[in-house]
Amino acid sequence: MSNVTLFGFPRSTFVKVAGLILTARNVDYDFHDTEDEMYLPVHLERHPFGRVPALKHGDFMLYETNAIAAYVDDVFPGPKLTPDDPRKRARMNQWIGNLNWYFYPEFIYHVTHERLVYPELGIPGDDRIVQRAMPKVIRALEVMEKELSDGRPFIVGKQVTMADYFLLPTLFAFSMAPEGKQTLPKFPAIVAWDSRMDARPEVVRFNAKLPPRAPIQHAREWVHHHRPAA
Repeated sequence: MSNVTLFGFPRSTFVKVAGLILTARNVDYDFHDTEDEMYLPVHLERHPFGRVPALKHGDFMLYETNAIAAYVDDVFPGPKLTPDDPRKRARMNQWIGNLNWYFYPEFIYHVTHERLVYPELGIPGDDRIVQRAMPKVIRALEVMEKELSDGRPFIVGKQVTMADYFLLPTLFAFSMAPEGKQTLPKFPAIVAWDSRMDARPEVVRFNAKLPPRAPIQHAREWVHHHRPAA
């Protein structure tokens, strides 16, 4: 049993980010599925806002993906995912911010929840939410495509960084929605980046450990708590 535990539910985009970074840094960790605990006191002790992921390392508990990623990269031995060069480091942080603020809300909350998460629970998706989000989705993809258009293999340059792992799960989830299937092929540099990322050994190892895809049962509560207004 490891002294590192990642808490979350398997389909969470940000739980996948944390898991990918732990895997990339060769950290042995246990996974604790919080699907049945999300709104219970036991989970609120880990994350007072009732979200995921959370990380336990020995007697140290931490929540929020940015903090977990930075901690993992700081604490564990081995080559780091954070560039030494301050400009590259700043660019990495810029792209993590882009994901948090401009990609994730539109791609996930506004598109994949409506097209995948809610319909899997028998809750009709709302076309108005998706249609309102798509111009922002396309703008985000245009910015990423331009960043990659010089032929660089990864979002910051020649070396993979944490920013790549932040972006990957959101792009994957979007690719499963009808809008993603229609839109992503129009961005060849992003498609090539995604193929490179999917082929990386740590990504293959991480994906091989994921359980079979299943509906997110506790997402029934999201309709009341954080579904965007139509």
